Amino acid sequence: MHIRFSTTLLATAAATALLSLTAPALALDVAAVKPQLETEINADYPHLFDIYKDIHQHPELGHQETRTAAKLASEMRALGFEVTEGVGGTGVVAIYHNGPGPLVMIRTELDALPMQEKTGLPYASQVKAQWEGHETYVAHSCGHDSHMAIWVGTAKAMLSLKDKWSGTVMFIGQPAEESVNGASGMLADGLYKRFGKPDMAFALHVGPDPAGTVSYISGPYDTTADSMQITFIGRGAHGSMPEKSIDPIVMAARFIEDVQTVISREKDPMVFGVVTVGSVTSGSAGNIIPDDATLRGTIRTLDEKTRAKILDGVRRTANAVAAMSGAPAPQIKLGDTAYSVMNDPALTEKTAAVLKQAMGDKVSQMARPIPASEDFSEFERAGVPGEYLTLGGMDPKTIAEDAKKGIPVPVNHSPLFTVLPEPTIKAGVEAMTLSVMNVMPPKA
Repeated sequence: MHIRFSTTLLATAAATALLSLTAPALALDVAAVKPQLETEINADYPHLFDIYKDIHQHPELGHQETRTAAKLASEMRALGFEVTEGVGGTGVVAIYHNGPGPLVMIRTELDALPMQEKTGLPYASQVKAQWEGHETYVAHSCGHDSHMAIWVGTAKAMLSLKDKWSGTVMFIGQPAEESVNGASGMLADGLYKRFGKPDMAFALHVGPDPAGTVSYISGPYDTTADSMQITFIGRGAHGSMPEKSIDPIVMAARFIEDVQTVISREKDPMVFGVVTVGSVTSGSAGNIIPDDATLRGTIRTLDEKTRAKILDGVRRTANAVAAMSGAPAPQIKLGDTAYSVMNDPALTEKTAAVLKQAMGDKVSQMARPIPASEDFSEFERAGVPGEYLTLGGMDPKTIAEDAKKGIPVPVNHSPLFTVLPEPTIKAGVEAMTLSVMNVMPPKA
C-alpha cells in the first residue's frame, strides 16, 4: 500500500477493527426487511422520479447549487430531519436521531457539468450559466441527479423502517464534486466538528452498466486526479507574418503530442496513468496569431511513484516546448488533487454480503478500480471508513444495440449519457438502505 493511502488507513484502523468484531452481531435480517422495503420503494418511486426529472431539468454548477440545495433541504425537513443549509457554501446536512448506535453518513453530490445535453429526452436540460468567465450550457451528464433522488429515497425508506434499526443517520448534500473541492469545503466549515464524526460513510455512483446492477470493490475504488492548466506565452502577429511571432498555438499543439511520450516512454506500461487535455483556449480570428494559449486537462494515477513521474514529465515537456520556440517559460498550474477513494475492507465485505443476499446475481465484484476520480476520499482521509458502490444505470437495450453497431456505450460526461430512471433509482435506494441498516444495531 503506497503512502497516499496510509494516513486514511491508520486513522480508521480502530473503527475498522470494531466493525469486524461487531459484524456478526449486527447482521441484518434481509428476509424480514426486504418485503417492507420494496413496498416502500414502489410507493415512493413516482415522487422520486419527479425529483429526478426536476433536478435534471434545472442543473446547477459547482458552488452555484442554491436551487438544488434548497429542494433537498425541503424534502428532508418534510421527513422530520434536522436540516442545516449553507455548510461549506451550498452544502446541506440532514440529521435523524433514532436511538443509541453509530453515526452513519450518506452522501450525494449536488453539482452538474458545464456542457450541453444531447440526449433528446423530453426533460432534457436547456439551462445556461456563467462558468469561468463565459456562458455555458449545464447538464447532469454525470448522473448526480439520480444520486439525489436515491438519497431522498433512502432517507424515506430508512424512516419507514426505523423500528428495525437504532443509531443516527447524517445525510449530506455535497457541492462541487466535479471541481473536487466541495468535500474539503464542508470539512473546513466544521462538518465533523459541528455534526459529529461519522463511524462510517456510504456513497454510490451511477455508470454505464446495466440498470439495476450493483458492483463493489475493496481497497482503491478509483484513481487520484490532478488538474492541469498550462499557459504558453507567445508573441502575437499577423497570420501572414508568422516569422514576426512566437506562435503559442503551435506550442500548445506540440505539447499535446509530446506529453504523451511521458505515458508511452517513461511510465511503466503495466501501471495505470493518463494525461488528457480537455480544453484548449486561444485566439480570436483566423488571421491573427495570438499572444497566448491555455490548455486545461487532467492527470490520473493509482500510485504516488507514477504520479510524481508524470507530474515531473508534464512540467519538463511544457518547459521544453517553450524553450524550443524561444518563448518565455510557460505558466504551469498542477493541483486540485482528488485522492483515490479507499473502500474499507471490513465494511466492503459486510456490505457485499447483505447486498448479495438481497439482490442476488445483480451484485458483482469489480475487476479493477475505475479510472475516474472524485472527492468522497476527503471524508475518508479525515478518519472515516467508507464504502463506495457502483450502480448500473444504462438501458440494457442500448448496451446491446451499441454492441451490435460496434460503437461504445455513452459513458459519464458524454452529452449522450442518460440514466434509465427505473430500475436504477429503485435499485439505488434498495442498495443504500440495506447497506446502512446493515451496520446499525436492531431497535431495542
